[in-house]
Amino acid sequence: QVQLVESGGGLVQPGGSLRLSCAASGFTFSNYTLNWYRQAPGKEREWVAVITSNGIIINYADPVKGRFTISRDNAKSTGYLQMNSLKPDDTAVYYCNAKTYRGPRNEYWGQGTQVTVSS
Repeated sequence: QVQLVESGGGLVQPGGSLRLSCAASGFTFSNYTLNWYRQAPGKEREWVAVITSNGIIINYADPVKGRFTISRDNAKSTGYLQMNSLKPDDTAVYYCNAKTYRGPRNEYWGQGTQVTVSS
């Protein structure tokens, strides 16, 4: 069965750091573009960052540029989001998304992990 499982969320102080992980199974992770999204209560889901299948192209949403780093380890079928200098506005449920753009088209979502930034 196909799964994306996020982990690493929690409660942190403003200015703190967290690293989120997205463990993939049941599909060939190295063939998929990885995106991170987030959703705060009562708000629409927001795109955060993207990394292509071999890690060559990386882009970030403006609010997280310079603070977040997306990465992946295809040998471990795992994606990551390193979050530094966290702000209260970063508080949200963070979701991992894996999507193909070549060959058979598929898209998978993780269950989400809560990130709360508060003093």
